[in-house]
Amino acid sequence: TRATNHEGAHANVVNPAFAAFESSKADMDAMGQRLNQLGRNTCYHGNAGIASAFVALADKKLKPGGVLALVLPLSAAAGGSWQGLRRMLAADYAGLEILSIAAADNDLLSFSADTGMAECLVVARKLRSGETPAGQTRFSAFNRRPPGFAAAAAVANGILSTAEIRGVADGPYGGTPLIVGDEPAGEMLTSSMQSDGRIWSNVRISDHSLAQVAHSLTNSELWLPRAAKKFELPILPLGKIGSLGLVSRDINGPMPRGAFDKIAFSQTATYPALWNHNAAKETKVVCQPDSALRVRLGMEQKADSTWQVAGRAHRNQDFRFNSQPLTVAFTDQKTMGGTAWPNVGFDDDRFDYPFVMWCNSTLGLLSYWWHSNRQQAGRGRISVSMIGDLPVLNFRTLTDAQLTAAQEIFEDFREQELRPAYLADLDPNRALLDRRVICDLLNFDAAVYQGVRRLAAKWCAEPSVHGGKARPKGSRLAV
Repeated sequence: TRATNHEGAHANVVNPAFAAFESSKADMDAMGQRLNQLGRNTCYHGNAGIASAFVALADKKLKPGGVLALVLPLSAAAGGSWQGLRRMLAADYAGLEILSIAAADNDLLSFSADTGMAECLVVARKLRSGETPAGQTRFSAFNRRPPGFAAAAAVANGILSTAEIRGVADGPYGGTPLIVGDEPAGEMLTSSMQSDGRIWSNVRISDHSLAQVAHSLTNSELWLPRAAKKFELPILPLGKIGSLGLVSRDINGPMPRGAFDKIAFSQTATYPALWNHNAAKETKVVCQPDSALRVRLGMEQKADSTWQVAGRAHRNQDFRFNSQPLTVAFTDQKTMGGTAWPNVGFDDDRFDYPFVMWCNSTLGLLSYWWHSNRQQAGRGRISVSMIGDLPVLNFRTLTDAQLTAAQEIFEDFREQELRPAYLADLDPNRALLDRRVICDLLNFDAAVYQGVRRLAAKWCAEPSVHGGKARPKGSRLAV
């Protein structure tokens, strides 16, 4: 449970984490305060919930050389509020093992019973005096949860008996197969653990060549499966190129936090907003505002400063790969981004066009998926606090001619319909977008374009992308 879980049946519960046994408000407040005291200077974070408190408690209880083994929500791998856990493990532990399940169905993604969401198993040994943390972490992704103790033991023995494992930086050749008996049980991959607590992107992946391509992109290299060589491609974290939007509570949250009320949209709205998802209206890169904002009495000055965040580019915060087509949407007028579509702004308006085109191409889809929290099937989420690390094309390196080409590509695609992202390999318009981005904008040849289309087919086959949703019968790959 989370202290911030104030929805549905929990709406009137003061602190859901301590609401069992008909606890009084005073008891819940006292327990919450005590937890905050004990959680100081640990990996505990209120937004991560009680699970992170158990990790902090385990760390306190462990003696040097002791082993930590916990089942945690998969959000521990990518959630912003779990960064303290990742930082602690990188600094104080060795032999780190991260196990996850790469199945498609939400009910099959957990190690514990009746969870209905993805989980990971974290195993690590606390450092002894004088030891230094091990830089390599082993990630194992299973095709399915072991059905019983004997199968689990066989999988564990398979992991422990594999001496050499391919790394995420070794090129797009896939992970090391995990074989149990004569049957493939999953794949393994190693990756260096970073001390800054950055996300563990290698979890819940069936085909680890996708991880290797995505990793190379973060290092400004385009290294595609079956390609004879890799190419330089300028990539930077989004936060180093643009300004990031606001959490919706900073716009219409309770006063004095929010300066606006959200109301119905009108064509003459002074403060238009793109707030919610509407699948029927999100098939083209250009979207229309769906709401308006009204300034609250006495909040005029704050409303003016809040509005400065508004812009034309909006990124998808909670991306359903198997039903939504857009990573980034564009509005012709400056529009405030709400819950589903926070703003992304640049100091040069021309950057909006390559941003929209890049993010909706196959390489953009891959980068978003790689960086997202894949807690639920067919869905990836990147919060406002984490979006700054999203790897994107470094638009500042583009020439004036390339920026002009990006705008021309955008105008050509303004009215083009895109299919949901999990059908990117079947979508002729997505294929055309890939060709225009790879060949016309980035000046690569047709062989690179064909490699990107192979990559699209691999990505669409990932269980975390399609979420078990059936593909249209008789469809052919778009090349």
